[in-house]
Amino acid sequence: MAGKPRLHYYNGRGRMDTIQWLLEAAGVEYEEQFIESKEDLEKLKKDGALLFQQVPMVEMDGMKMVQSRAILNYIAAKYNLCGKDLKEKALMDMYIEGMMDLGEMIMHHPFKPADAKEKDLALIIEKATTRYFPVFEKVLKDHGQDYLVGNKFSRADVQLLEVILMTEEEVKPDILSKFPLLKVYKGRISNIPMIKKFLQPGSARKPPMDEKQFADAIKIFY
Repeated sequence: MAGKPRLHYYNGRGRMDTIQWLLEAAGVEYEEQFIESKEDLEKLKKDGALLFQQVPMVEMDGMKMVQSRAILNYIAAKYNLCGKDLKEKALMDMYIEGMMDLGEMIMHHPFKPADAKEKDLALIIEKATTRYFPVFEKVLKDHGQDYLVGNKFSRADVQLLEVILMTEEEVKPDILSKFPLLKVYKGRISNIPMIKKFLQPGSARKPPMDEKQFADAIKIFY
């Protein structure tokens, strides 16, 4: 019997976040099954639930799906958030790969050695402001539309807002100071009802990791 999707990950920011964002944007109710110990993770492995022995894993539509991009592609296609034709899908894929590259840099930052953190943070700021955000500022300027692709709300908008907020919260609060169109875009996408609800206090959205969560993640995955 089909039920709500069940999300298996630890209780902190990481690779499950974008999946959660996309489900929220699609208005899909889901359950979270937190991995709280190395034993929880080992049990999933021994039960054969993890195809490649790693999470995130999402139980959905009778499947136990792993690999973040595969899960995101499935959800986007199922809920019509992936573009109307091959050209739009190709544009989205290109944009999203860039967003995920920046997101990966931010996600890995807490795991850097203490003496490398300052240099790493400077590199993230440089890449965000000279490589990634200029692309999306130009896209919005060139087509003059409300959304990133096809003038329709899509997974590209969900994932761009996520990485903008992640960069502001974890790297530099005024990171958009030189990107006026992205600032307006951020406000517009943030006010879409499903997104606005997810951004409210008390929602299932995870805050930036604190030292305890970081230590817990290390114990579970390393």
